[in-house]
Amino acid sequence: MAVEPDAGHRIDIIVNRHRVRVIHGGITIADTHAALTLCETGYPEVFYFPRADVNMARLERSARTTPCPHKGEAAYFHLRTESGHIEDAAWSYETPHEAVRGISGYLAFDAARVDRIDQTS
Repeated sequence: MAVEPDAGHRIDIIVNRHRVRVIHGGITIADTHAALTLCETGYPEVFYFPRADVNMARLERSARTTPCPHKGEAAYFHLRTESGHIEDAAWSYETPHEAVRGISGYLAFDAARVDRIDQTS
């Protein structure tokens, strides 16, 4: 699905058939063969994971939200680890704009806040 809110900005949501995992502290936080890859003008690709494939017991809702004119309001989650928690390590668009409604029910992880996000065959 391609979203073109204006001539200079584009969002593509691609069904990703590879195995994608989030690993932190040696623990797998998310593991799926049903990720979506979101490609947005000016940003690196982001993997979105179905909630069913995320260890939600490791996530705690944050008070933080941020607006995005193209996707809606992002709600954040802290990641609970054995050594404490990592603030705002993941986010979700609970009610995304209609043009990107495909990411509803999915979570993305900040690659700078977790040890690894792997994509394999």
